[in-house]
Parts: sequence; C-alpha cells; structure tokens
Amino acid sequence: MSFFGRRRRSIFDIFDEILREFEREMADIEEEFERLARERPGNVLGPYYYGVRITIGPDGVPRVEEFGNIKRVGGRPVISEEAEPLVDVIEHDDEVIVVAELPGVDKEKIKVRATEDKLIINAENHRKYHKVVELPAKVDPNSAKASYRNGVLEVKLKKKESKKEEGVEVKLE
Repeated sequence: MSFFGRRRRSIFDIFDEILREFEREMADIEEEFERLARERPGNVLGPYYYGVRITIGPDGVPRVEEFGNIKRVGGRPVISEEAEPLVDVIEHDDEVIVVAELPGVDKEKIKVRATEDKLIINAENHRKYHKVVELPAKVDPNSAKASYRNGVLEVKLKKKESKKEEGVEVKLE
C-alpha cells in the first residue's frame, strides 16, 4: 500500500486482469464445444481455432486482438466457416503496410479490395478467410501493391497527400 492508502495499478496487474478474462472466455468456449458435441455427436464443425495477441499500444494501453474462426455473438461463442487472419498494420510517414497471415491458401484464391480507409481481404482454398482492416490514415487505393509468399500477404498503400492549410496571418489592430 502506498502512503495514501491506495496502490497504483502496475502493467502486471493489467496483464493479470486480461489473462483472467481470457481464461474465463476459454472456459466458456470449451463448455460450448462440449455442448455442441453432445447435441450433434459426430457432426461438430471443424477444424476450429482461436487465438489472441496482446500488445501495448502507443498510448500505453494493452490491446487484445482475437483471431480464428470462433466469434462471440450475444456473449456466446459461435463457430464460423470463415476465419479471421492475424493482421499487422504498420504506418510509416508516407505509406501504410498491412501484413496478413493466410496459411494454406493459393495466391490465385486471394481477393483484396482497398478503399481510402480500409482494406478487405477474402481468401478461399482449403480454408476461408475474411478480414476488414481499418486503416490508420487515408490512403490512395490505386497505389496498392500486394505480394504473397509462404502464407503471408503484404499490401503496401501510399498515404493520401493531405492538403495543409497555409493560413493567413491576421494583423491585430
């Protein structure tokens, strides 16, 4: 306890809280799978996978990103035919780079659509993937260049040039 009677939360306390919540969610998902297996023996959808990535944002706040083909709908886990790939968005001064993991997909089966503020990824082969990526800045969709190697999709987009207002000096009277 601190001098004022209240201890300040450390980053470890925050991670403990996130991990406890993750454990509760995983227990709920396991219960739901067991229920599905009892209700429909031999007819449970699969394969299924679920994962999280925990990062610390630039503002110091932990962020939890879920990926896989299990979603929460109305508080209950739902197994989807489409999986959400793990995605990284990297912002540079003049471009935005989106990197998505799409293992097991042929290059010809990937469709990428770019708008000024988002990137939509769809892929279908042995697995189906779908992800809408909100971009951190306005981009020129026509500048998009994509490559795919070893299950990893990389899309580079040039940022739109923002028109900076020069402004006018105002004289005081």
